[in-house]
Amino acid sequence: MIFSYLALFQVPGRMLSTGSNCFKGLAMNSSLSPRAAIGLFLIVVLAWGVNWSVTKQLVQFLPPLWTSAIRSWIALAGLLVILGLSKNLVIPERRDIPVILSVALLHMTVFSVLVAAGVRFLPASKAVVLGYTTPLWVAIAAPLLGKDTLTAPKLAGALLGLIGLAVILNPASIDWASGNVVLGAGMVILAAISWAANIIYIRAHRWIASPLQLLIWQVLVATIVLTGSALITDGLPHAEWSWRIVLLFLYSGLIGTALAYWAMSMVNKSISALTTALGTTGTPLVGIASAAILLGEPIDMSLVIAAALIVTGIGLATLGDRLLRRQAMASG
Repeated sequence: MIFSYLALFQVPGRMLSTGSNCFKGLAMNSSLSPRAAIGLFLIVVLAWGVNWSVTKQLVQFLPPLWTSAIRSWIALAGLLVILGLSKNLVIPERRDIPVILSVALLHMTVFSVLVAAGVRFLPASKAVVLGYTTPLWVAIAAPLLGKDTLTAPKLAGALLGLIGLAVILNPASIDWASGNVVLGAGMVILAAISWAANIIYIRAHRWIASPLQLLIWQVLVATIVLTGSALITDGLPHAEWSWRIVLLFLYSGLIGTALAYWAMSMVNKSISALTTALGTTGTPLVGIASAAILLGEPIDMSLVIAAALIVTGIGLATLGDRLLRRQAMASG
């Protein structure tokens, strides 16, 4: 889920409106040294990559809705402690409610559930590559909606990513004879598109509070929606609880979600946005490796080629976006 996190914390300079009191809480978090920031960043990339294999295991015990809801409750508790200690608990203003709902519904609910549902039928290694096509959908959709300019690097990146998508969806890699496999791939791609829609909205929103300060409210809304939907759809959760399930949920909720949000906010104040954006393209590679180690999933050539194309495409799109922002800043 990295690029939605990056979109949350890499908001343009207009993030805080001049009319707001520029909440003091965020300033209380001192910046890290470059070495500490890079070390924390590497830990986050590893945590996110492994989280796909963790989710793959959790949905074997519980339905996707309950998997996402329980993880969200754990993340909510963790963030309450983290943001409370850093004095980042604030009451949101009315103008920030749309972005709270956007992140909570499009990313934390729709994306989370579709990924959890899709990964039941797909290897985690293939799901993580499909899930990380999100920036490519942003690069394609934003210019069409008049929200961005399509530069040559972004166009080249999008084309490379789409070729990578075709490679991973070819019949030699995905069993098109299996309805469940096709359904799983479709759900993960839809999840990526939902995530892209969220990112496009986030870019256009005029923030009052900081993204970190709104985070607890986004998770709260998502937790309520996920829990209500799970109760209506699946009833009370039924699983043979064990220490394994508990540890998997603690990892996914605390490390893969709550700690990752806080960590990325610290990292993005200490190293450049371009460095973090490009560095996080390593997450699907970590996801592939962790699926091979933890789940015994094979790494076939089509997966390697598709991952390389998509990661390269994301890198080009990111560089193109960065170039466009520099030109906009230079022209005032």
